[in-house]
Amino acid sequence: MEKICSFTGHRRIAAEHKAALGSLLQKAIAYAYENGVRHFLAGGAVGFDTLAAKAVINFRISHPDVRLVILIPCKNQSLKWNDYERSVYEYTLSVADEVEYLAEDYYDGCMKERNAELAKRCDMLIAYVGSYVGGSAQTLRMAQKLEKTVYNLYPSLDKRSQK
Repeated sequence: MEKICSFTGHRRIAAEHKAALGSLLQKAIAYAYENGVRHFLAGGAVGFDTLAAKAVINFRISHPDVRLVILIPCKNQSLKWNDYERSVYEYTLSVADEVEYLAEDYYDGCMKERNAELAKRCDMLIAYVGSYVGGSAQTLRMAQKLEKTVYNLYPSLDKRSQK
């Protein structure tokens, strides 16, 4: 059975992390692939979710057996985003292998439901979590509680920026 990798991370990427995060994310995806992952789940949010989805799209060029699934909490998730964020989001959805919506409209708790699904469905979680509050931290904790393999890229980036 093929393994599944989910992504979770902050909407805002620290300026000092931006340059190295793309490369580190590519390495993490390659590592997941080498360990049997063929399905990647991204939550469709601005920030790390989008970076991860774009990285999988690029990886898929040389690895056509990879599938990208975008797991969206609600159909109107992008309602308050700016035009650029919405255009990148629409592009990502258009090239994903599958888009799954958990709800028609936003409701209190739909983001938590999406986070729980990301944690529950994966064998491995690749994260960008530097703060232990918020939805990304919640997803990371859920995955740990479910005894999933978790790789948090944030600490290694933080060490690089302190040099």
